[in-house]
Amino acid sequence: METLDKFDIAILQNLQTDARLTNAELASRVGLSAAPCWRRVRALEEAGYITGYRAEINRHKIGLGVLAFVRLDTERTTGDATRQLEDAIKKLPEIVSCHYISGNGTFELQVMAEDLEAFSKFALHRLINMPNVKDIHTSFSLGEVKASSALPLAHLSARLK
Repeated sequence: METLDKFDIAILQNLQTDARLTNAELASRVGLSAAPCWRRVRALEEAGYITGYRAEINRHKIGLGVLAFVRLDTERTTGDATRQLEDAIKKLPEIVSCHYISGNGTFELQVMAEDLEAFSKFALHRLINMPNVKDIHTSFSLGEVKASSALPLAHLSARLK
């Protein structure tokens, strides 16, 4: 499966919006019958376009009131040192995303904590003590304007025209 058609794109869009749709509901929304829709979903999964299904959880309801953006500077950027740091980052559940970045710093982390005290302890005991960490710079979210894991797909539809 190298190219996506309008049905594949519609399936992706609808599943991003509501992954709990039944196959019959999904088929109806994208204009296919149930069997071909189901085969397309399986093909999208097997080709790696769909990598999983998750519940979105309200972080405030479960007591995670702090969202911090942490730029992490490293001592050196050798392959071994970077891999050690990557492994340490992957082990910390408080870090919900990590990206290599351009400009100042090496990594940009999103960290969640119960409150400022919990974040402070995490930063001072865990983050700064990870291998190869030189410095950390933190900004805190003061409120979410938009928080979505849905990817934009309009560029896929534009290619079909």
